[in-house]
Amino acid sequence: MRLQAIDFLIIGLYLVIITGIGFLAKKRAEQGEKEYLLGGNRLPWYMLGLSNASGMLDISGTMWLVTITFVYGLKSIWIPWLWPVFNQIFMMIYLSKWLRRSGVTTGAEWLKTRFGTDRETELSHIIVVVFAIIGCLGFLAYGFIGLGKFIMIFLPWDQVAGFFGFNPGIISPEFIPHVYGIIFTLVATVYSLLGGMTSIVWADVIQYFIITISAIVVAAIAMTNLSAIGVLNVPDGWFSPFFGWRLNLNWSDIVVQVNDVISNDGYSLFTIFMMMMLFKGILAAGAGPAPNYDMQKVLSTKNPREASLMSGSVSVILMPFRYLMITGFVVLGLLYFDKLNLVVGNRIDFEQILPSVMNQFLPAGLLGLLLAGLSAAFVSTFSGTLNAGQAYIVNDIYLKYINPKSHGKKTARVSQLIGLLLVIIGMILGIFAENIDSVLKWIVSGLYGSYVASNVLKWYWWRFNGHGYFWGMVAGLVPALLFAKIIPGKFQLYYFPLTLVISFAGCIIATLLTKPTDEKTLKEFYRKVRPWGFWKPVHEKVVQEYPDFRIDSSWQRDMVNVFVGTIWQTSLVAVAIYFVVMKWVPVFVCLGIILLTSLFLKKNWYDKLEAER
Repeated sequence: MRLQAIDFLIIGLYLVIITGIGFLAKKRAEQGEKEYLLGGNRLPWYMLGLSNASGMLDISGTMWLVTITFVYGLKSIWIPWLWPVFNQIFMMIYLSKWLRRSGVTTGAEWLKTRFGTDRETELSHIIVVVFAIIGCLGFLAYGFIGLGKFIMIFLPWDQVAGFFGFNPGIISPEFIPHVYGIIFTLVATVYSLLGGMTSIVWADVIQYFIITISAIVVAAIAMTNLSAIGVLNVPDGWFSPFFGWRLNLNWSDIVVQVNDVISNDGYSLFTIFMMMMLFKGILAAGAGPAPNYDMQKVLSTKNPREASLMSGSVSVILMPFRYLMITGFVVLGLLYFDKLNLVVGNRIDFEQILPSVMNQFLPAGLLGLLLAGLSAAFVSTFSGTLNAGQAYIVNDIYLKYINPKSHGKKTARVSQLIGLLLVIIGMILGIFAENIDSVLKWIVSGLYGSYVASNVLKWYWWRFNGHGYFWGMVAGLVPALLFAKIIPGKFQLYYFPLTLVISFAGCIIATLLTKPTDEKTLKEFYRKVRPWGFWKPVHEKVVQEYPDFRIDSSWQRDMVNVFVGTIWQTSLVAVAIYFVVMKWVPVFVCLGIILLTSLFLKKNWYDKLEAER
């Protein structure tokens, strides 16, 4: 299937609409940094939830999810716990409202509310800005790689080179995705820098509805073809989410190269992988959001209650429709594998399944609609990540140290220049990256490993101070960057405990060797945020001054809700996969689990949310 005139028309119409949104939002964005970076805290929670979910529908992530679902079947529902995907449940239950009560613009600025304004805060402030910028660049590189691989299927390089009159051989085949990545990233940059958070949210909402319509149609096409053929040729155990000590998925008699993917991923000993992933995931989720677009969406909500609702809505908005589409592509890929073009640089690249299936089997019109939607997905993730990076540099470096009196158009112009610089560096990193999976594993296993210790302790231990935060982050970040160079990607998750121990040691030693955060700051933070954990000395002093003071939740209730919420979220994924592969008994089992867990969360979480304004 080649792109038809109607496909180009749909894609062109979409580009005109989002560019128009950027220009319409430009005037408001130039009113100041709060407008540019947070939309003035006027956006409703459901729009921010749609936007946040839409930002997670990126091309690279979708290509990766199609690949792992193709390879691992129902067992793939656990692999996204690498992020961990259930961090949205922790956010929904309690962390979003804790974060939003600060009323700040970025996570680095939030540190003032926890550690005060002396030297310890300066140190913690500097290291979280460094982490945010490195993370931003990592995600930009991650999106850059996926976009290039995606586009090259629909625009064959030899035809493009012939159209412009030069020899296609001047670019080595393995670098062709990078050429497309550079071109389309620069186009996305123009839109992203115009209107700030408001334009990002409105464009995300449009993108979400495009993707949802496309997901339903793709699932319907896959189910129609599966009904006609009658069976999926997959290994034993592919339809089951359960696993033993080893993975035991043998593709030898079907597509033998898939066995190499499983070996390279390092997931053969699946129980050990799950234990490591769960250990890392719970700590990472309990640390709260990293300084990226997810945190910025929380800080953009109107109040703490809407922050919790926004995070809770993401799973409902994102999971079912995303996995309808993903499973639709997987089913078509399995049914017609021999017709797919998966060769990149003289080797089979299973990350090409998504664009190859689209190119082969989607009718004209729908192909253009889905291309517009997935291009929008790239723009959404790209712009949200870029906005977060700009927020940290502008708010926490430029306005703090360089030009505190800057405001309005001048601040917006500086933010745009900084955004352009971040994009250029992100593209350079993307050119040198191996593939989507390699960047993903470094982000979730290496980089985020350095983040966990300091950001767990900041919420739950009153004695933890800014010196501990700084040295804990440094102690984790240095080995994370070293491991990225010396350890193969498939083993990086297994070095997470070592990174964690080093980071925790840095936290504890630096904290105990320095004085506590001043009492006034601790009492104000505790009274405002109302966290649970090891806060007894501070709690007693706050209660002495405010006898009516009460915290609004307990760790026991919140952890029960997190456990139930994770089951609820995972069932939303499984039901969509089982629906498309037409396994009706598991579909009804999943629906029953979703109903029961929803009723439980309604009573034990939603009904207890404060109506904070």
